[in-house]
Amino acid sequence: MNTNNLSYIHPDAKIGKDVVIEPFVNIKGDVEIGDGTWIGSNVTIMDGVKIGQNCKIFPGAILGAVPQDLKYQGEESILEIGNNVTIREYCTINRGTKANFKTLISDNCLLMAYVHIAHDCVLGRNCILANNVNLAGHIELGDFVILGGLTAAHQFVKIGDHAMVGGGSLVRKDVPPYVKAAREPISYAGVNSLGLRRRGFSDSQILIIQDIYRILFVKGFNTTQAVKEIEAMIPHCVEKDVVLDFIKNSSRGLMKGFRQLNANRANGVGVK
Repeated sequence: MNTNNLSYIHPDAKIGKDVVIEPFVNIKGDVEIGDGTWIGSNVTIMDGVKIGQNCKIFPGAILGAVPQDLKYQGEESILEIGNNVTIREYCTINRGTKANFKTLISDNCLLMAYVHIAHDCVLGRNCILANNVNLAGHIELGDFVILGGLTAAHQFVKIGDHAMVGGGSLVRKDVPPYVKAAREPISYAGVNSLGLRRRGFSDSQILIIQDIYRILFVKGFNTTQAVKEIEAMIPHCVEKDVVLDFIKNSSRGLMKGFRQLNANRANGVGVK
């Protein structure tokens, strides 16, 4: 460990090998930091935080503060951060409540400056949250999710694998896997084809995903009708199962599609 006498490190904290701790860092006792992690100056790491290997925590970040939730009653909970995670300046990440007892940031995530992640959130692997993204409590992100800057998400929202949400979006409904989402209210903006190709999806896989979302969001079906059509018309494949499973487990309902959004606007629904 490479540290200095200008930081406070509780003697009970478990610090791995080759950890660099810059000046003016505050580390509480119930903390674990994995090998090769760098902690920038003026970082505060509170009780209940477990950080993996080779992470980078930039100046001003506050990790593991108690939840900003009135139902929190002092129960023991944790913030778990995986390996190779980068947390940029002034991010704030709260630990869990008795709902799940854990907030989780999985491996290889990038959280840009001023991101806030509330209690009981779960982020999958390789997520990117751009500057000033705000996640309320109990939000679930799949793997390879990208959220544009200034995006704000309502509590209990789910965003599926490989989804991309445009900057400045207000996410009040669930965003299914493989799609792009934008506009106000949040709605379908196409399949995230470029991102999928970068991650090794074949043209045939992407075409199937496009067919699925054409049924779900473009043809004017309600969700129940669309699910029946997808089950009948789309050949069995992993992507089909992933989308149908997401729909089945959606708790807040799905975002709108093209036809639904345009119909609502024509009827004055949601128009400011």
